[in-house]
Amino acid sequence: MSEKKKLFLLDAMALIYRAHFALSKNPRISSKGTDTGAIMGFTNTLLEIITKEKPSHIGVAFDTSAPTFRHVEYPEYKATRQSMPEEIRVAIPYCKDIVKGFNIPIIELDGYEADDLIGTLAKKAARQDFEVYMMTPDKDYAQLVEEHIFLYKPAYMGNAVDIWGIPEVLKKFDIENVDQVRDVLGLKGDSVDNIPGIPGVGDKTASKLLKEFGTVENIVANADQLKGALKKKIEENGEQGIFSKKLATIEIESPFEFSEEQLAMKEPIADILNPIFEELELRTIGKRVFGDQASNEDSGQLGLFGAAEGGEAGSSKETLEDRKTNYHLVADVAGRKELIRKLSAVPEFCFDTETTSLQSVEAELVGISFSVQKGEAWFVTVPENREEAQAIANEFKELFEDENTLKIGQNLKYDMQVLRNYGITLKGKIFDTMLAHYLIDPETAHNMDVLAENYLNYTPVSYSELVGTGKKQKSLREIDPEDVKNYACEDADITLQLKEKLEPEIKEFNLGKLLHEVEEPLSYVLADMEYEGVHVDEAALAEMSKELEKESLRAQTEIFEIAGQEFNIGSPKQLGEILFNKLKLVDKPKKTKSGQFATGEDILSKLANEHEIASKILEFREYQKLKSTYVDALPKLISKVDGRIHTDYRQTIAATGRLSSNNPNLQNIPIRTEKGREIRKAFIPRGEDYRIMAADYSQIELRIMAAFSGDESMTEAFKNGVDIHANTASKVFKVALDDVEPNMRRKAKEVNFGIIYGISAFGLSQNLGISRGEASEIIEAYFTEFPKVKAYMDEVVEKARKQEYVETILGRRRYLRNINAKNFTMRGFAERNAINAPIQGSAADMIKVAMIKVHDWMKQENLKSKMIMQVHDELVFDAHESELELLTSKVDEFMKTAIEIDVPMEIGIGTGTNWLQAH
Repeated sequence: MSEKKKLFLLDAMALIYRAHFALSKNPRISSKGTDTGAIMGFTNTLLEIITKEKPSHIGVAFDTSAPTFRHVEYPEYKATRQSMPEEIRVAIPYCKDIVKGFNIPIIELDGYEADDLIGTLAKKAARQDFEVYMMTPDKDYAQLVEEHIFLYKPAYMGNAVDIWGIPEVLKKFDIENVDQVRDVLGLKGDSVDNIPGIPGVGDKTASKLLKEFGTVENIVANADQLKGALKKKIEENGEQGIFSKKLATIEIESPFEFSEEQLAMKEPIADILNPIFEELELRTIGKRVFGDQASNEDSGQLGLFGAAEGGEAGSSKETLEDRKTNYHLVADVAGRKELIRKLSAVPEFCFDTETTSLQSVEAELVGISFSVQKGEAWFVTVPENREEAQAIANEFKELFEDENTLKIGQNLKYDMQVLRNYGITLKGKIFDTMLAHYLIDPETAHNMDVLAENYLNYTPVSYSELVGTGKKQKSLREIDPEDVKNYACEDADITLQLKEKLEPEIKEFNLGKLLHEVEEPLSYVLADMEYEGVHVDEAALAEMSKELEKESLRAQTEIFEIAGQEFNIGSPKQLGEILFNKLKLVDKPKKTKSGQFATGEDILSKLANEHEIASKILEFREYQKLKSTYVDALPKLISKVDGRIHTDYRQTIAATGRLSSNNPNLQNIPIRTEKGREIRKAFIPRGEDYRIMAADYSQIELRIMAAFSGDESMTEAFKNGVDIHANTASKVFKVALDDVEPNMRRKAKEVNFGIIYGISAFGLSQNLGISRGEASEIIEAYFTEFPKVKAYMDEVVEKARKQEYVETILGRRRYLRNINAKNFTMRGFAERNAINAPIQGSAADMIKVAMIKVHDWMKQENLKSKMIMQVHDELVFDAHESELELLTSKVDEFMKTAIEIDVPMEIGIGTGTNWLQAH
């Protein structure tokens, strides 16, 4: 039987938008001032698919500007969308030309959206023996998934590729058949496309209703069987739900012909692509496509990684098939013994664990690969039986715990935790290729596949290639051990080779101390913190959820009373109509680019003092967000293994050096509002003899600014324990310290923190609700009183212009590629980063060093207390009562002296029966 044909259908607009926003904070500007980020991101995505997924057929679908049948039936369709950013408008023609240059057909038709065309072609192709992958971040496509059609969600911001077959769709939407995706969309609506849905019906209610009644139509027909508020919602908005389902339904019978021949993968055309890559200065992409020999003089068709007919070969990406490798499968005692002997005799080795789960706490070993020289590696298989697996792990325990051997790996924090599940504590020095590359180039991707392509000109075997996708995806245990061996050995072999490439760059940029004394030791600390996890009080969260639901309904009722009618508060269009057409809160309301009334938080905050309805809407929104994002989400993250929440700390996300956290994102837990702060109540100690202890750096960034600038007034204020904001107010407003009024201090505080971020008069006027003139005078007065701060800022920007990067106190670099850009906006953004990055990054350096010192001391003292969280400038501990006094004293000392500067650090420490009390 012939191999199944593989068709990839790409949703161009969704991918272009995604690429634009992924790079919008650090735009790529050509020397001519063109923002090439969206074009570069889109082209890289296209290349990734061609090289890694190796489709036999491919097509790229675009929307046209013509209205579709949905706009005709419902003029408000997509009306809430903001107008297209200028950068995307510029990018689209280039992207189309690039698609043509790759010899890929463009799929577009007036009156139909890209998803209709992709839906039509996907269904037709699946009937003709194709495996079809619809590539888009848009989950609405899930309604099209069937046995041979998959939704291929591209990798994004550190998340891996996500492929949905039938089981994944049913699980994600909590439904019983794929067609019910349309019903979910009809019930919930879609704020992005302005599809109304049924107000107040979310994911859970939709799933529950569909399990009982099957379709939206059946739900509406049986509304009399429902009760209370839900019954009312369905009775009043049922027809709207049915209509919304129709709007959300992707057309699979559009008049677009399926041509197997046209969609067949072909060679790219140099005459089209090379001039585009040259014009946009995308030379690296040009090399990836055509090799180093490519130039404008090339003509005819070039192989994607080869040469023109009769020409010389370019620098193609190698794969496993191209290399002679010496990869060994180790599956018996004798083989393991011999391997351990070899590994024990060398000063360093590279290793990688293969497991059953990305959740390290729950991951079981499938095997471990090792490498000590290029081209050679071993894969030790580990059986499913826990006792046998533990026995094999024990054989390697001494090797991993040898403090004199350097261990090399990619994202070793994960491997540390997996080994910990088997009673093994990784010890000694490490070299983590992911962390090394993060320090060398903090703002690009750090995953092994990308590094292999960029540094080794090599494309590794992809995970999806090994295990399959969708319904046919297998676990690693089900794959032929020979294939797993090649995949796993390649990981260790390639990581070892990357170390050889990255190590000289670390030395060249003087990043060795930062890597080996801060980032790598910190991964040990974070591994321990993640492994410990934190207890949360489920009963308290359940109570909070009920309270927030009650408060939401109360706020909603009050809003309806003031408005004199019921409406969908979550609909910006309906809300705008009520506030500005009916209630006429302002004479000239601000509108979005699409012509709709603006109802964002900034607008409502300005109206809140004068108009009760605005403050009630902000209140309602806060309750809704707290409930869905935190209170109802946290219990779902509790581990079945130990009943705790284990966040995933990420060292390589923020270019500033700050830590990020995921599942849950602890950094985002609200602190500014009373209800938001309540969430901290749910974070509790592990037992009756324990307390939560929180230690927080006070005004760390202002203190660093004082030290860096050498400003005597700021430094003296901190040294003498004077309120820094009152001190600033006294200077700026020219009054005695004792005469500073609260409003003066508030303005001074805004200036103090704003200066660190390069705030403008406009920004300050917005933040303080004052005129731009007054804001300008305040900033001018500030710089007159603190001249060394102004001098420092000017000096930093000037130095950044020359070297195109800035550095923190420990030499962490932040590259500012737009610091000399002709575009004023891009340049301004880079200048603000030049001022802020050394300060924010030095604060990150400081708390990281403090964490390492505290962690090492706690381990050495064998304390019962544990460090369990890091949030911004705060460390949180699960502290045993008998150790509280000692812990308080030592944590204060270590945090104050982590990195000594000319300005003293101040630490606030609190304790309590929960995090809120301690904080």
